Amino acid sequence: MELHDQVRKDYQKILANPENSIVTGNADAQTVSASVGYTPEELAQVPAECNLGLGCGNPLRAADLQPGEVVIDLGAGAGLDCFLAGVQVGRRGRAVGVDMTPEMVSKARQIAKDNRIRNVEFRLGEIENLPAADNFADVCISNCVINLSPSKPQVYREIFRVLKPGGRISICDIVIHKEIPQSMKDDPEMHSC
Repeated sequence: MELHDQVRKDYQKILANPENSIVTGNADAQTVSASVGYTPEELAQVPAECNLGLGCGNPLRAADLQPGEVVIDLGAGAGLDCFLAGVQVGRRGRAVGVDMTPEMVSKARQIAKDNRIRNVEFRLGEIENLPAADNFADVCISNCVINLSPSKPQVYREIFRVLKPGGRISICDIVIHKEIPQSMKDDPEMHSC
């Protein structure tokens, strides 16, 4: 099975049963998100159902978003970071989430519709081939997603393609300093956590 297919399958399972996720274990999404840098005040600004507790940090902390900016969120999932970005850029700004899992995009779109959030949108696509024009965004954010890509150099080429001149990136991800045992590399379920 191709890596993208495995990751899609795993995240479809997470969406179907978020309280029993390989990523969050027994902890609820609020607790997991608080443990990686989200404040209760931030989480209160967005619909609770967009928080699945799947991030490994808070990319908005270093993004320095400004009113009116355009933000693209790689691997938006149900939209937590994208909705928070929408709050920060305001009504004149725009936040666009990209995710490769159709179910995640549908969920995020439904949350935006149900909550009448008009400056946030979600697009189906892979981060190695972003569904956005050149020089589209002021800021690119990503939360524990680039590590899921089999082609990280292509992801970075795409980030630089869609950023406007002088654009910024803010990425949270997991980096290791030791070689991963082959048994973990060969375990398809390890690719989504």
